[in-house]
Amino acid sequence: MKSFNLPSSRLLHRLLSPLLGAAALMSVLAAAPAMAQSSYNVGATSTGVPFTFLDIKTNKLQGMMVDTVTAVGNKAGFSVNIQQTPFSALIPSLTGNKIDIIAAAMLKTEARAQIVDFSDPVYSYGEGLFVNAQDQKVYKTLDDLKGEIVGAQVGTVFVDALNKKGGFKEVKTYDSVADMMRDVGLGRIKAGFGDRPIVAYQLSQGANPQVRLVKEYQSTLMGDVCLVIRKGDPKLMERLNKAIAELKADGTLARIVDQWKLN
Repeated sequence: MKSFNLPSSRLLHRLLSPLLGAAALMSVLAAAPAMAQSSYNVGATSTGVPFTFLDIKTNKLQGMMVDTVTAVGNKAGFSVNIQQTPFSALIPSLTGNKIDIIAAAMLKTEARAQIVDFSDPVYSYGEGLFVNAQDQKVYKTLDDLKGEIVGAQVGTVFVDALNKKGGFKEVKTYDSVADMMRDVGLGRIKAGFGDRPIVAYQLSQGANPQVRLVKEYQSTLMGDVCLVIRKGDPKLMERLNKAIAELKADGTLARIVDQWKLN
């Protein structure tokens, strides 16, 4: 039988070293945590002044929620690409992977929470009621509008709430608060409902002198505004909530709210 000479230990080490090195490197890479995403597409509306709106001078989206998500990104170590998205298309765009985060005046609700995930709150508010400027009647509750035609923006929680409440002659839906204000001013509907901070800000800026905010009205649909992401992404949620907590602690979030006159 023919005999074979076994390689020396030194030669064997030289032959196996590259393989062992590669295996060690692969083991280290596998054990290392995945690199966090460095950029996210953010959906925001162009008609939600002062939360999100299109600045016609710069042709860029601005507002309290735009500043907030940008500040969150800076804290968490990612950049944001703000994309103009109609309010009614925000959640479909998120679940359809067209955007990664929603930054808008979107209240957290149980129905929405079944479809998407909400971060910790960044702001809270309720609905506002506006009527024709010539209408000086005091409206304190929804019951004061029984039998009237009222309006709300499509996609908002106010549409379902008004229909559920009942007692109105009709609940009309609008694509924007501006369209609703126009019909209130022209007497086509008795009153309109919208996000109180948005309505108050727009009217303070002279958006429609034919309309007034009813200061006596008591909001019943108080809710939280949060950043919104797809379900099943706990790492992103952790990054968002950690950054939000830091922005609250160092006063940055409060300064953003003050800047947009939302306090």
